[in-house]
Amino acid sequence: MFDSKTFLTTVPHQPGVYRMVNAAEQVIYVGKAKDLRNRLSSYFRRTVDSVKTRSLVSQIAQVEYTLTHSETEALILENNLIKQFMPRYNVLLRDDKSYPYILITDHKHPRISSHRGPRKAAGQYFGPYPNAGAVWQSLKTLQKIFPIRQCEDGFYRARTRPCLQYQLKLCSAPCVGKITDEAYQQQVKLASLFLLGKDQQVIDNLVQDMNRASEELQFEQAAQLRDKIIALRKVQEQQSVSGDHDEMDVIGFVFSHGVAAVHALFVRDKKILGSKAYFPKVPADTEEDEILTAFILQFYLDGYGTQQMPREIVLSHPLSDGDVVAAAISEIAGRKVRITYAQRGEKAKYLSLALKNAQLSCDNKQSQAQKTALRYQQLQQVLQLDHAINRMECFDISHTMGQATIASCVVFDGQGPFKAEYRRYNVTGITGGDDYAAMAFALNKRYGKVQDTDKIPDIIFIDGGQGQLNIAIEQFLDWPHEKHPILVGVAKGTSRKPGLETLILAKSGRSIHLAEDAPALHLIQQIRDEAHRFAITGHRNKRGKAFVISPLEQVKGIGEKRRQALLQYLGGLQGVMRASITELSSVPGISKAQAEKIYQACHNK
Repeated sequence: MFDSKTFLTTVPHQPGVYRMVNAAEQVIYVGKAKDLRNRLSSYFRRTVDSVKTRSLVSQIAQVEYTLTHSETEALILENNLIKQFMPRYNVLLRDDKSYPYILITDHKHPRISSHRGPRKAAGQYFGPYPNAGAVWQSLKTLQKIFPIRQCEDGFYRARTRPCLQYQLKLCSAPCVGKITDEAYQQQVKLASLFLLGKDQQVIDNLVQDMNRASEELQFEQAAQLRDKIIALRKVQEQQSVSGDHDEMDVIGFVFSHGVAAVHALFVRDKKILGSKAYFPKVPADTEEDEILTAFILQFYLDGYGTQQMPREIVLSHPLSDGDVVAAAISEIAGRKVRITYAQRGEKAKYLSLALKNAQLSCDNKQSQAQKTALRYQQLQQVLQLDHAINRMECFDISHTMGQATIASCVVFDGQGPFKAEYRRYNVTGITGGDDYAAMAFALNKRYGKVQDTDKIPDIIFIDGGQGQLNIAIEQFLDWPHEKHPILVGVAKGTSRKPGLETLILAKSGRSIHLAEDAPALHLIQQIRDEAHRFAITGHRNKRGKAFVISPLEQVKGIGEKRRQALLQYLGGLQGVMRASITELSSVPGISKAQAEKIYQACHNK
């Protein structure tokens, strides 16, 4: 039992962050307080109404705390610790990926591209965008109007003639001087203005250029500028305008029957960039205020860049610590960020839209959760299990004529796909095309040295017939752990149509045919298809890398500069492939010994 009375006498009346740790030395809860002693004392009262708090306190083995100068500092530290420890009793925002941006690099001939992750590259960043689709749509539009290069720097530097993008009029080919530096920089400037939302300024500039070209009798150039103006005006008509508000996020929040849904609308430069729904992981018996506060902190302190933080956040529900939360976000952003609660006007209309979307997302999530629960229950009945299914894993093999073999392992927990636990294995040391050997390789990799027994699945599905299942049975003959997974083979029907699958149980050897509309079969099809998708995606990536790797990259001692010299001097890769050792050694910087290595690499000798 944790001695709370003795512990509380040592806790000061100061702001800080506390961590509650269980007997297994796992952090199970992280919290912040303006007064640590008062806050921690509330957990250990004789009568506590909250079921969640009682459950939490019953598992405490020790409590650690860190003092801070202010409550704002405590909020920031709390968020960092939640991200580090992922405690089970905290509200967690699972979707913690960084948001995509559009980047215009700081080069002589700038490149425009999608960017995700730390913003280390020099250049201009525009966004954040709600998803990658919004970024690619914007890039597609920009490429048609402003032909700025999107190629990688290595490809750009190695060009000796224009590529296909130039022929399609999607790039102005600055790599080979098809456009002057001044004209290219003008295109980059107009693209930057367009991304900043200054469409009318861009159109006005293009109109002036068109009139000037017409007066100078350059009618072909004037026609091209006219087409750009028409395209820009079409984009203007399609975009939603949010009135007079330049920069704000509108957050709608709904919490119903244990499901929390947050819908965010992103407004930048008087335009809605897009929206996105989020579903935080919520422990049982958690208050709405705690959920929304935790979401706001994790969302803005982790996902956003400091320069792209909105100046205003409009919420559907007031926060009890709204001023402190706003101060913490402002400190990270380096400028003032306001939190408001709209009741009328334009903001209220957008908030109503966000709330409707949040409610719809919540309803869909609950409906999906009910369907998933029904599928798990029926699968439990089909396999005659006396306990709930908490974890399932499925394996599949993918290759092309025995080449680039990849094995996949996908994991489903009680709620469906658990993508953080997905694994791919590069299969090596087997005969190409031997699916049995590949399956044995994957199973040995996954279960050969199991250390965390909590991750032993209840069920293992093997995509294949009796042969693949026999391989799995052999793997578990000398299984040392008490928990033994159920092995199930999923064999496709003769026509390989969905709904005709046969389940083969390893323990009894009997076959089961489920009805096409059986929820249990739908769950099995889902995990089997997910394993197939995950395997074939990895296989295609591996195969694609093998196709695009130049033989020059595999020659030791030949770096990027020497490769460029070879390509430019001999007229591209085909010229290098046709060249003799004497011709290769005539390239500046290439010795005869290096020429022999290059010749052997190009001819697989």
